Amino acid sequence: MISSIYYTESKLLDNLESKRILHVQCHFGLDTLSLACLVVKEVIGIDLSNIATEKASQLAERIHLNHIVEFICCYIYEIGNHLKINNENDLFDIIFISYGTAKCFPDLNKWGQIIESYLKPYGSFIIVVSHPIIRNFDDKYEHLLLNIQKGTYTDLNVLTQQKSIRWNHGLTDIMIMMALIEHHLKVDVLKEFNTIPFNCFHNLCQITDDEEYQFKEFKEKLPLAYAIKTIKINDTSRN
Repeated sequence: MISSIYYTESKLLDNLESKRILHVQCHFGLDTLSLACLVVKEVIGIDLSNIATEKASQLAERIHLNHIVEFICCYIYEIGNHLKINNENDLFDIIFISYGTAKCFPDLNKWGQIIESYLKPYGSFIIVVSHPIIRNFDDKYEHLLLNIQKGTYTDLNVLTQQKSIRWNHGLTDIMIMMALIEHHLKVDVLKEFNTIPFNCFHNLCQITDDEEYQFKEFKEKLPLAYAIKTIKINDTSRN
């Protein structure tokens, strides 16, 4: 199986052997299955689309990874009804979130608290997403976005039309969420990238063979993505 994990996040997802991973907003599971190929102990992917999780489960069985991969259909705010934590062995070494996910959550504070509660002590929370600064170049972007979209984000030619609601969170929102749970999570990595691994705007150009893109006009002057990696620590370990 060819990995769908991009170069940017691959640098943060190292030493995965024997790790238990929770992948939030996994969609139809390509990244989840790519993680499973990296000698992990177990990966659980959650998504709010039952169609997506059903397809993901079928794909896992097809490529014989269903013994270490599980997909659960639920909204992140309702995860406690579907994924029980009875003891520390039920917690996760890594929780991973990537592109196109944060905008699905209206309340990042509650979201962050849920993430923290599912991490083992010294476990890692990794988020890699597009940088909110790129929305500054479109005056139509507000905090709450209502889109009527033809096709899907993976195939614009599909004969379908659907309504979606998204929350346009700024970097400040993310950092406030981190600050509210700072007594349990220590920021280990905060990094901006001047490229993004997909062509999401009409005025981007490909600059490497690894399918990295940046704005033609700004080149290396504008961040297009960022990554945050935090480590869960015990209160007794704080200086």
